[in-house]
Amino acid sequence: MISYKKNPQLAASYDAIIIGSGMGSLTTAALFSKQGKRVLVLEKHYTAGGFTHVFKRKGYEWDVGIHYIGELQRTNSLLRKLFDHITNGELKWADMGAVYDRIVIGDKAYDFVKGAKNFKAKLKEYFPKDKEAIDSYVALVFAANKAMGKFYLSKAIPNLMNRLIGKRMRKGYYQYSDRTTYEVLRELTDNEELIKVLTGQYGDYGLPPKQSSFAMHASVARHYFGGGSFPVGGSSRIAETIDAIIEDAGGALVINAEVASILVEKGRAKGVVMADGKEFKCPLVISGAGIMTTYKRLLSETIQEKYGLTEHLQKIQPSVAHACLYIGLKGSPQSLELPKTNLWIYPDDLDHDACVARYTKDIDAPFPLVYISFPSAKDPDWTNRYPDRSTIDVITLMPWEEFEDWQGSRWMKRGESYESKKQQISERLLNVLFEQLPQLKDKVDCYELSSPLTTQHFVNYSKGEIYGLDHTPKRFRQEFLKPRTPIKGLFLTGQDIVTAGVGGALVAGVLTASAITGKNYLKKLK
Repeated sequence: MISYKKNPQLAASYDAIIIGSGMGSLTTAALFSKQGKRVLVLEKHYTAGGFTHVFKRKGYEWDVGIHYIGELQRTNSLLRKLFDHITNGELKWADMGAVYDRIVIGDKAYDFVKGAKNFKAKLKEYFPKDKEAIDSYVALVFAANKAMGKFYLSKAIPNLMNRLIGKRMRKGYYQYSDRTTYEVLRELTDNEELIKVLTGQYGDYGLPPKQSSFAMHASVARHYFGGGSFPVGGSSRIAETIDAIIEDAGGALVINAEVASILVEKGRAKGVVMADGKEFKCPLVISGAGIMTTYKRLLSETIQEKYGLTEHLQKIQPSVAHACLYIGLKGSPQSLELPKTNLWIYPDDLDHDACVARYTKDIDAPFPLVYISFPSAKDPDWTNRYPDRSTIDVITLMPWEEFEDWQGSRWMKRGESYESKKQQISERLLNVLFEQLPQLKDKVDCYELSSPLTTQHFVNYSKGEIYGLDHTPKRFRQEFLKPRTPIKGLFLTGQDIVTAGVGGALVAGVLTASAITGKNYLKKLK
């Protein structure tokens, strides 16, 4: 059972206060707790976990952000070691099998097969004339990831050391991050169909190939070469296992605890002020709420101007927003023949960028992508908790502007016109699902669509963005995207200081702990 509480018994003082309970926050909290530090984690909403939380409705449970994670079947991989460390090995992982992603373009399907050698061999079956390009592509993906380590480590080193050697640490990565995904791939091949297939996971970071940094693309591609995994028992197990470690060290994870502002006195963070006016004093404050929320909403305009924070924010853009249709079905995953493999579905008439451009101009145009995940099929513990029930998540891009008119309305009480718009989108997404799995047409028991406003409500991102900041080449040149802020005692964590996704936020939590303590946790756990 989840042990965090709305009104736990709080200590008189803590070694650190952490705002938000996403993956970055939980990681930093766990690392501190395992060093005997007392940490207070403050979560605005009724459940913990950020994008790793689950919600329940009508006898079903849905994972809102975790659909699959890579690099976890090898017990000696860095991510596996990190997860094992911050959960004391209590979090278990289920292998999704040989085919983790299926890229569907029109009436053609392309499988992404587990194992780099198998991945290359399968692609060469589809594209026999492009064998050299495929080999070169995989080699570039590995090279970009090799250069990544020093780049991210430079974010955690002290300012003086950064001035001395930081530029050299980042230089090797810039040759990959400064270029778009399309620019790099177009040099390898002029086969546009192959490029479209290779970039078929762009939904994992939100930007199509002519806009995204190749470094971001390479990070995602490499991440899944070893296959995909899903947490046994569902995503809530992440917060549950880490919360136990926080409590054992005398800390607390508190829900329904909204932070209104960060206290700053004489250039130093001194604690936080809650929405109800209560203050918690502490010389170390860590925000996992995202850099835009932290700087714009939690710090006064005077502080923003004094430290040039507004100028920083003008150099970055929020990532894409999305809509997710959460579906509950009668029948077990086995009886419904649900796959573990994720489906990425695309139109076949245009390239990815052109499909996105067409859709953003006219939302009634074909969806530029539809991602379908089958969490109940991926979790071997699902049928123990929900016998004869199944769930599916269907996700697509959704421009924030499509729901902007309802901004300021209350969650679950946004009105008939809002619900009508959601219903139209839901029906379109259901039709996409039924085209792929027609046996499900009469099995749907219930469904519910989340809009960008839902994400805004639960994650506090201003425009309902799913991945924090856009992963353009420009983003990787912003040296202020790091744990240390200009305000003493105030640090950042989460996907904004590394990259999108649970893996990026996990590493961000480690970098934040390293920046604060001076200990290289990444090296320690390798």
